[in-house]
Amino acid sequence: MRFGQWKTNSILREKIDRNAKYIWFHASSLGEFEQGRPMIEKIKAEHPEYKVLLTFFSPSGYEVRKNYKGADVICYLPFDTPFRVKKFLNLANPAIAIFIKYEFWGNYLRELRKRGIPVYIISAIFRPDQLFFQWFGSRTGRCYLILIIFLFRTSVR
Repeated sequence: MRFGQWKTNSILREKIDRNAKYIWFHASSLGEFEQGRPMIEKIKAEHPEYKVLLTFFSPSGYEVRKNYKGADVICYLPFDTPFRVKKFLNLANPAIAIFIKYEFWGNYLRELRKRGIPVYIISAIFRPDQLFFQWFGSRTGRCYLILIIFLFRTSVR
C-alpha cells in the first residue's frame, strides 16, 4: 500500500487531463466500491462531460479494481496530512468529491471546503446508536460528523 500511495502523484501527473472536469469517488476498499459502483456507472453514462477519478485506501479495493473500465483514473488515496492532501488535490483538481460509506478524512474535507469543491457522501447510514451520537463517542468523531453535515448543507444550497 505505501508503494502504491507513493505512485499516486506520478499516476495523476500522467493520466489526469488538465482540460477535463473530474468527479472524484473515494472508496476505502472493495466493499465500499461495490456500493458506489452503480452511481459511478450512472454518472459515467449520463454525464459524459465528466471523467471519473477513483481512489482507494485499501489494497483489497485497488488490486481488484485497478483496471476498472468505469473510471478514467484509478489510484490510492494519499494519507490524510495537510501537505499530501494539497498535493493530491492540486494534481487531481476534482470538480466534485464523493465519499462512499463512512470514509471521510478531516484534512481532505477541510481542504475541499476551502477550495469550494462540493462534497457528497453516499451509501452512509446514520443511526442514533452510532458512536458519533453517544455521550462517550469520540470528540473527533463528533467533529467529523458536524463537519460533514456542514459540508453537505453548503453543497446542497
